[in-house]
Amino acid sequence: MSINPNVLTVIGVSINVLCGLMFGSGYFFWAGIILIVANVFDMLDGSVARLTGRVTRFGGFLDSSLDRLSDMAAFVGLMVFYARDTPHHSTLNVFLAGTAMVGSVLVSYASARAESLIPKCDVGFLRRPERVVLLIIGALSTHPGSASPFANRMPAVLWILAVGSYWTFAYRMYHTWSELNRIDATSAPDERTAQLTAHDASHETTDEEAAPGAEAASNTSAERHNSPTPARRRAPAPR
Repeated sequence: MSINPNVLTVIGVSINVLCGLMFGSGYFFWAGIILIVANVFDMLDGSVARLTGRVTRFGGFLDSSLDRLSDMAAFVGLMVFYARDTPHHSTLNVFLAGTAMVGSVLVSYASARAESLIPKCDVGFLRRPERVVLLIIGALSTHPGSASPFANRMPAVLWILAVGSYWTFAYRMYHTWSELNRIDATSAPDERTAQLTAHDASHETTDEEAAPGAEAASNTSAERHNSPTPARRRAPAPR
């Protein structure tokens, strides 16, 4: 249908904002369904761009930027729900949702900033796909009044997201530090070799410049050695 991949990106983030509204209204199950649909669009935009040969740097920038908005929409919706004056009100869950939101942004930012210094930084177990899957599990398992041990797992999901995001952030910081140290250690001998080569080249140049002078000096000495000694003039004999 020749749909621009950027249009699919915008549709995906719009559906994610709708998911946040559903979370804030307490319709967790439907929020989970909408979250699944939204992430289908998140996968489609990149695939369409590659298949149609319309991969652009701005498209990648737009996709990464709007992914952050998608993440925050879901967490803000959860914060609104748990902050409302309802039987499900929980200050702890509001704090966990806010902490998880900040952690998710830090994980993504650390990766983007690190990849301007090192080739790749996608380490850690709690990347964006894992975060989305956990939110879907928490949403689809929420059934108020259910006595099942597998129901209403959103608070547990928030704990995992809050702790895991900061662990992943710290791990990416460590990974970037170790990679930069490795790169510096690898490049140090090359720089030393380059300095020694430049030093040797400068000495060779100095020797070549001094050689003509030395040669001239030696030639002058040879000429003096080989030139006949002038005969001494005899004094006239006394008469």
